Amino acid sequence: MKSATVAQPGLERRAMSTTSSYQVSGMTCGHCVTSVKEEVGEIPGVRDVDVELSSGRVTVTSEEPIDPGVVHQAVADAGYEIVNG
Repeated sequence: MKSATVAQPGLERRAMSTTSSYQVSGMTCGHCVTSVKEEVGEIPGVRDVDVELSSGRVTVTSEEPIDPGVVHQAVADAGYEIVNG
């Protein structure tokens, strides 16, 4: 007799993730937000980038911790500067 594996609906395995926040200066519009999201989003291992224009807060969710220097460089490549984080 063969044993069967039955998948249970609603259950899925999720890898743990890391979230880091940074304060970015100089963003003034939606294009700024898009530029930062695109540059930071290209960092290997980054799953999500949330940018709040009003506060300048950038939250990065990644598979594993990301070197802050890499995030600083990506933000600089977008034309902005991290002032805290």
